[in-house]
Amino acid sequence: METLDLHDIQGYIVRGYKHMKFSRYVLLHITDATAAKKFIGDIADSITNVTHFPKTNCLNIAFTAAGLRALGMKESNISNFSREFSEGMTTPHRQRLLADFDSSDPQKWRWGGPNNTEPHLLLMVFGTDEPTTLSYYTQLEQQFTAAGMKDIFQIDGLTLKFNKEHFGFRDGISQPIIKGTDRNGPPEDYVNAGEFIMGYKNEYNVYPDTPILEENQGDVSALPLDPMGTGKKDIGRNGSYMVLRQLQQDVEGYWTFMNERTKNEDGSVNVAESNKLASKMMGRWPSGAPLVRFPDKDPCGEDKDDDYYTKFFNYQDNDKDGLKCPFGSHIRRTNPRDNFEDNGQKQSWKLTRRHRVIRRARLYGCPIAGSPTNFIPETEVGLMFTCFNSDISRQFEFISYTWANYPKFLQLYNDPDPVTGIREVPVPGTEQNFTIPDTPVNKYITGMKSFITTRGGAYLFFPSITTINYLTTI
Repeated sequence: METLDLHDIQGYIVRGYKHMKFSRYVLLHITDATAAKKFIGDIADSITNVTHFPKTNCLNIAFTAAGLRALGMKESNISNFSREFSEGMTTPHRQRLLADFDSSDPQKWRWGGPNNTEPHLLLMVFGTDEPTTLSYYTQLEQQFTAAGMKDIFQIDGLTLKFNKEHFGFRDGISQPIIKGTDRNGPPEDYVNAGEFIMGYKNEYNVYPDTPILEENQGDVSALPLDPMGTGKKDIGRNGSYMVLRQLQQDVEGYWTFMNERTKNEDGSVNVAESNKLASKMMGRWPSGAPLVRFPDKDPCGEDKDDDYYTKFFNYQDNDKDGLKCPFGSHIRRTNPRDNFEDNGQKQSWKLTRRHRVIRRARLYGCPIAGSPTNFIPETEVGLMFTCFNSDISRQFEFISYTWANYPKFLQLYNDPDPVTGIREVPVPGTEQNFTIPDTPVNKYITGMKSFITTRGGAYLFFPSITTINYLTTI
């Protein structure tokens, strides 16, 4: 097992900061490169790494490709970053991969789209509560404003009890465990660090592609050498690529759909059946309990920790035919675990681990966890979806398109992901269904509707502490 430079890795990728119940994400636009680099240098020592265990606040930072250009990085060096990062999230190709159509079209985004001011830098400020977070943010705001940086978008995040998201389901269960960190869990969840952090070997037992300096700029003395032996400096080591997407959730539409499709003969809400249908689509019960272990009823064990349920999310032995957890459910599609297509368990785990991401999310809007009887929020609600990976194409984009949005999945033919893959306006002549395997015949939920709208997004570079300091010298 490789030894990780934990002191040089930004903490959010490993820790998740569960004890930090409030957050503020701020996207900044650089107008004065010299002043911006001074600001970054001033806060560099305050950026939270994996070995820090702050009690009140955490701070992390990420950059877009446009942000690196704004700081003065040469195009020859930016071109050595991955194509996905350099091109951004809004190309026509990525629009198809990520199903950003209709109301989710980048042309309509609030930030990150072609009609918005370019985001350059993302500040992620976390605190134990709202006053603590905002007090710290105010200090940072005074600094970046003095540096001529423009606040082009900000959004506050919260964490609900039992880590539920706004549709009402417990989130964040069964995360990969990065080898070399202090997390523990089932052996099949251990994944080589190079899948998420550059500079280490991935699940192919090779070093992931990393941005190296084609031309030296600034003070490169602290940067490591390219592990592939080119003799050039590596600015990717201990960093990652970060995916950020603002996803608005239509909680009222979601539970209205579930209630309508399961209502009693007299038209009244059948709470149990509504919950069951929603859980079939999600792949777990609102409590987080897996359908493969509890196929008929939610045990409501909300006090259990994530690791308790993780060990039950296996399919090959418990539910090979999808009779408990449908093949098309959201979590089974986005992480097939030990049931990857027609492969055996060992090979399935091997292949699945090559397409994992580290998921992070912060909710925004009022603190509602939806249910069949409580589904009308007072404000717009959604989540700031975040994930980390060292290969955006093979990991995030593969999961989004090949596993989630593509309607032909295993034995399914007209079944996009029921949570994230439904088109608001279907392609003419196509159907959008959800199939529930059953005996003697399957059940079909037809006329599926979209309940998530993308409001903004970006691919970002999440650099090491060493690289953050280096960027102030270019």
